[in-house]
Amino acid sequence: MSTTLKKVVILGGGTAGWMTAAAMIKLLGPQYCEVVLVESDEIGTVGVGEATVPPMSIFNKTLDIDENDFLKNTQGTFKLGIEFVNWGKIGDRYIHAFGDVGKDMNSLHFYQYWLKMHLAGKAHYLEEYGLNAKASYQNKFMRSENRGNSPLSNIAYAFHFDAGLYAKYLRNYAEQRGVIRIEGKVQQVNLRPEDGFIKSLLLNDGQIIEGDLFIDCSGFRALLISDALKVGYEDWSHWLPCDRAWAVQCEAAADPVPYTRSTAHAAGWQWRIPLQHRVGNGHVFASQYMSEEKAREILIENLESPPITEPRLVKFKAGKRKEIWHKNCVAVGLASGFLEPLESTSIYLVQSAIARLLALFPSTEFKQEDIEEFNRQSDFEYEKIRDFIILHYYANERDDSEFWRYCRNMSVPEALTRRINLFKSSGRVFRQTVEMFCELSWVEVLLGQGVTPRAYDPLVDRMSEDEIAQRLESVRQVIQRSVDYMPSHAEFIAHNCKAEKMM
Repeated sequence: MSTTLKKVVILGGGTAGWMTAAAMIKLLGPQYCEVVLVESDEIGTVGVGEATVPPMSIFNKTLDIDENDFLKNTQGTFKLGIEFVNWGKIGDRYIHAFGDVGKDMNSLHFYQYWLKMHLAGKAHYLEEYGLNAKASYQNKFMRSENRGNSPLSNIAYAFHFDAGLYAKYLRNYAEQRGVIRIEGKVQQVNLRPEDGFIKSLLLNDGQIIEGDLFIDCSGFRALLISDALKVGYEDWSHWLPCDRAWAVQCEAAADPVPYTRSTAHAAGWQWRIPLQHRVGNGHVFASQYMSEEKAREILIENLESPPITEPRLVKFKAGKRKEIWHKNCVAVGLASGFLEPLESTSIYLVQSAIARLLALFPSTEFKQEDIEEFNRQSDFEYEKIRDFIILHYYANERDDSEFWRYCRNMSVPEALTRRINLFKSSGRVFRQTVEMFCELSWVEVLLGQGVTPRAYDPLVDRMSEDEIAQRLESVRQVIQRSVDYMPSHAEFIAHNCKAEKMM
């Protein structure tokens, strides 16, 4: 008998559910298996994952989504990086920019040559040598153009967009291609008595939805992976103590800038995500160190204009499921775990989980070897992103609150300690296989947080100091000329992907 899956059931809509449905129907096709999504209009979504990272472009291209059309329909803007304010010390400011910085030379990263000159007091800030950082602060943007060896030939960028509009956009995409949407709430999850696999969902109107593979996109409720299958949760709140976020929208006071901003406060941080029609804001905080009322007050006080929505409180716990794939159920999105949106990884983790599931797509046999490999890769990815986020908290020099003192003195994962110590020693960073963040991302955040190496790679000394100085200055001038050539972010949007005014 055929072991091909005949039906995939996705529980939950929102960004995670409709991204999964759109990818499944596009890459599997309705002729391979039926794709059904169950959601209820009565159940809201978190809807704050409005900033992304560059791999988002891969998702759009895989689905043959026109980028301009996507941005028009989601009130989207472009993103060249994330600015961090008050993280190392109050008054500090740096940007974790996407893309390259400088040009590698003699098999060494450019930043190693910069580091030698920086330690000697003979170099500008690292941001002066990167297109994205420089363009961000001058509010410039363009897509890559084929200009040979120019930095304009390879511009890395991501997006900001309205999460609610994005889910609506993908729903339309998925339904047009054959995804069946069923309105309803789950009343009961029926398990097969012989092996504990999910057999069907009983909805509140009496419908019974059977399936072969069930994908849990029910958010923090985790109705399938947790409530039904009893998969436990790995708690990381001792490393990432923030457990609440107030979210609110306000009108834009100026043209949107091409970067996300994260501003550290006394017990957490505030995000600012500029869209075409509004600005998304939120205050992520640790309730152990700040009351909900005080956190709400800080958020409202730091808005650029009066709020246009009522602030909404989201509660969470940093961590992940002990098994993200268990039996015939895969958790995607918040049902699988939660890492605060400090580095805009929420939607990336959805995208990555979908890609991993398709790479290990099961038959009705649900081979344990495939499930274990999926979980091993998922654990690796979550842990590496977790460590990168912990770094922002741990490497701080603030002494103005109990929260920051706790973060600076907490015990961190051994792998992160080794990474920091290696960088302190010689400025070296090594990417482990396919982890999300590259060496340069770690360098930008380590330096931005005030971690300065004691030395540089000794192979830098193969080049004379005068030649290094000349090359650094040449790179800096090329970057500035390239940024001068670029249109403003607002001009680029107006010319390519201006959205209709929201009523």
